[in-house]
Amino acid sequence: MWMVNLRAPYNARRLALVIAVVLVLGFFLLPNQTQSLFQQLGGPIGWIVSWPLRALSGVHDGIGDLWDHYVALQGVEEENRQLRKEVEYLQEQNSQLREAAAATERLTALLEFKAQALPTMIAAQVIGRDTGNWYRTLILNKGRADGIEPDMGVITSAGVVGRIVKTTAATSVVLLVTDPNNAIAGLIQRTRDEGIVEGTTQGMARLKYIPLLSSVRAGDRVVTSGLVGGFPRGLAIGTITTIDKEEGALFQSAELTPEVDANRVEEVLVIQSPYVPTEGERLGPPAAKPKS
Repeated sequence: MWMVNLRAPYNARRLALVIAVVLVLGFFLLPNQTQSLFQQLGGPIGWIVSWPLRALSGVHDGIGDLWDHYVALQGVEEENRQLRKEVEYLQEQNSQLREAAAATERLTALLEFKAQALPTMIAAQVIGRDTGNWYRTLILNKGRADGIEPDMGVITSAGVVGRIVKTTAATSVVLLVTDPNNAIAGLIQRTRDEGIVEGTTQGMARLKYIPLLSSVRAGDRVVTSGLVGGFPRGLAIGTITTIDKEEGALFQSAELTPEVDANRVEEVLVIQSPYVPTEGERLGPPAAKPKS
């Protein structure tokens, strides 16, 4: 009697499944090689089977190109990110260098002026400002411990800033020339007429008590007269802009623009000891002796 092999159909199905898996893996993993194999078989069956493989090969190549482009773009993006960081760092360094150069230039000018000036001076930095409705002041980083006392004049290489009105051990307060509570003896350079410079509520300055017969005009420069302690003669205070000559008044007055913009001052010089004018400055040049 013939014995029926019941496992034959199962083995055939298993073999077919293995062949199908191998073919599918070949399609996905080696599409170009599998396509060439079927093309070599020739005939309609080889062409029909190889046609989807050509499509699959094109998709595979396209995905590969897209991946390569993606990887390349990731590298470019990272490079751009690093370049942006370097540009920001260089810009910050450039800003710091510009600020250091500007500070060096200001200090150089201040020290050169200090070397040329006759009175002893102390350099100080501005560490605070108060330009409110009551007072217009600056706060300096030097005080009594550095030899600074009230009534000392405060200047820059451009001209007069104000006068010391209060000190602590480590700081001092400067009342600006534009404060209405400040008064500095002034001199019109062109006409040699004297007056008192006071601040105004508008943040400007005014020269008061100009003689009626003075030929003062807009554009004249006003300097310190040196007749009152605190400032030597000849330091710039400001430039006259308008003349006020009221009818029946005993004096003229003039509004002037201060030479120093207190909002931009960062370093100053303090005239260490209250300036005392010499006898020649108080009395003027000696009179010529009459000829015998």
